[in-house]
Amino acid sequence: MLGIFTGKNKKIKKFLKEDATIVDVRSEVEFEGGHIRKSINIPLESLPKQIGSLDKNKPVITCCASGIRSGSAKRMLKAQGFEVINGGGWMSLERHVL
Repeated sequence: MLGIFTGKNKKIKKFLKEDATIVDVRSEVEFEGGHIRKSINIPLESLPKQIGSLDKNKPVITCCASGIRSGSAKRMLKAQGFEVINGGGWMSLERHVL
């Protein structure tokens, strides 16, 4: 199981080196309570209407509170042709960004 997390961590680091967009799909209230600096907030229910605001030429890292909503966001973005990874919970993802 550790190998899965190591591979994910490497991919997150690679995406960050490629100036990935971090999309936090929590609600606005959750986002205001704390978030990763430079992340953008697009609540999951708003994502289908706002996908066009994202740059398809940049990789995307999705995050939320636990990884469930960001997993749904990943599937939506992947279906639209984005290079995307589910970063999971924003607090654990933040360690990679600092």
